[in-house]
Amino acid sequence: MIMSVPHPVDPAPAEPEARGDRLTSDRLSDRLAARLMAQLHVGELAPGDRLPTEQQLAETHGVSRTVVREAVHQLRSRGLLVSRQGSGVYVAAPVANRPLEFDPQVLGSLAAVVQIVEVRRALEGEIAALAAERATRAQVAAIRRALHAIERAVAAGGDGVDEDLAFHRAIAEASGNPQFGVLLGFLEQYLREAMRVTRANEARHRSFSEAVRQEHQAIVDAIAARDAPAARRVATHHMALAATRLEIAGIVRPAAIPVRRAARAAGAGKERQE
Repeated sequence: MIMSVPHPVDPAPAEPEARGDRLTSDRLSDRLAARLMAQLHVGELAPGDRLPTEQQLAETHGVSRTVVREAVHQLRSRGLLVSRQGSGVYVAAPVANRPLEFDPQVLGSLAAVVQIVEVRRALEGEIAALAAERATRAQVAAIRRALHAIERAVAAGGDGVDEDLAFHRAIAEASGNPQFGVLLGFLEQYLREAMRVTRANEARHRSFSEAVRQEHQAIVDAIAARDAPAARRVATHHMALAATRLEIAGIVRPAAIPVRRAARAAGAGKERQE
């Protein structure tokens, strides 16, 4: 059995939304789960190894047994640990097909939020292009309705985040590939809170809100016109500007957004002006 060197799990930050640091406070169980998962990845805990008891883990990491129980449950639910009746918890053997997952700390990492936006940027451009090629009349109408739903939500004083996500899901459905919708649905959990903060910032700056509306409208127009290259371009540009708005809103440090991204965004804007 492999034991860890005593190392208390750091307490959660005093300020859950510290600018440029954390988006949300971490639960101790999430931190412990991440630490144990790191031990699995580097081989400190190998397949077949018996995990220390709850009490041993609690003493080693300076947390309660309840925290240990929750962290172990997280890893067990992902198939990384298995329980053996009357024997304990063991490291599971690696499986050939593992479900898509991110480190639990991604939910609170601001730098990771930017990375997820970059993943979405790669997806959204192709999704929009395929929607332009494949969307039926009914699907184009559904995309327009989803766009209007965002505008109605904002006009009613809401943040429009749920409607914004539904808009992008409608485009994914129109792509004709159901896997895109599954991927976007998975990524939403990592973006929802950041989008709420960004939307609140946009509400304080009329020009930002109008820019988002125009970007969405450009995507819809390109899809409706069956112009796949244009749909890809404007959707990708929209996601690039979404990352920039995270910086402007103060959610991430300027250094978190690569300079080359800003240059590309500026270049795309120049192309539109020309």
